[in-house]
Amino acid sequence: MELEHVHKIALIGFLGATAFGAIASRTQFCTMGAISDWINMGSLTRFRVWFLAMGLALIVTQILYLTGNIDLGESIYHTTSFTWLGYIVGGLLFGIGMTIASGCGQRTVVRLGGGNLKSLIVLLVMGLTAYMTLRGILSIARLNMNDPTTWQLSDAGLASQGLHDILSRFTGLSSSTGAIILTVVIGGAAVLFALLDRQVWSRVDNLLAGVGIGILIGGAWYTTGVIGFDDFDPIQLEGVSFISPVGNTISYLMTFTGATINFGIAIVLGTLFGSFVYSLATGNFRVESFNDTSDLVNHIVGAVLMGFGGVLALGCTIGQGITGMSTLALSSILALGSIILGCVFTLKVQYNLLDDMGFWRAVKTTASEMLGKKSSEE
Repeated sequence: MELEHVHKIALIGFLGATAFGAIASRTQFCTMGAISDWINMGSLTRFRVWFLAMGLALIVTQILYLTGNIDLGESIYHTTSFTWLGYIVGGLLFGIGMTIASGCGQRTVVRLGGGNLKSLIVLLVMGLTAYMTLRGILSIARLNMNDPTTWQLSDAGLASQGLHDILSRFTGLSSSTGAIILTVVIGGAAVLFALLDRQVWSRVDNLLAGVGIGILIGGAWYTTGVIGFDDFDPIQLEGVSFISPVGNTISYLMTFTGATINFGIAIVLGTLFGSFVYSLATGNFRVESFNDTSDLVNHIVGAVLMGFGGVLALGCTIGQGITGMSTLALSSILALGSIILGCVFTLKVQYNLLDDMGFWRAVKTTASEMLGKKSSEE
């Protein structure tokens, strides 16, 4: 029986995500882990690997855009509605949440494939929270925050929030020329930053993570924008993300007989499957659970913050940090910066708590440290 168009695209997405899950499982690809290495150990290697993936995804995506294969104006990242407060607050909440929950949305899916039952709880709570923020009771809070603070960039004569359109508007350069310049500058800088570390290009796993994941994420645009193009049965132009798609996956599994799979759902299921197969094949599959009640509570709180914050920010460390950045969207820079800030702040609070500080004193001390001031309690 011949597959319908939507099922073909979902199958391709599933196969690509299977490779993604296996690579992420083997290489321990994790943005939160990369930031933790940087803050706690002074090592930038994993952070550079993440930049390599981002830079390559950006280059692949912009080549597809500049050659007319995809129209980024059809993506969620290039709308003219700029919900700046949602990007900032959502990014901060997501960064805090992923640190408390021991990993971002992508890492949670990968760890679940390896047998981590803590990730099962995080995934369910994060997905349900995301779905409630999209379509349920929490959408009230989202709309009340975003609606009054949304900037309509079209009022300023901008065609989108893409950096190339912004550059074109204020310099007189064509949009395509702006895209070429920004691709060379930002994409090239990200790749160069990564390769300046010998450990990035001399270790197979680091190259596999940076190059493999970067190309796979760039390839997602090709799948939905080129292979998925059909005048009679159009597929939404979509990249890789792990917050809203997790919520949609839970809904899909619960309403299977009356639901239709989409690319995002296929990405989540494929990543889970790839990690599971790799873990079994290498003998790394291990069932892990919570250490105590406090551990459970922390992961649930982190999952709620990721689900709510990820929807507000329009993506996660993959959805905004790599996929969104690959489109040169202004929102992605704002959301990504907020995610990193939230993660760094939380890591420093956790470190200060090791000195037997109370929670609020640890928060105050961390804020003082990050602002370059001495704590009044020192």
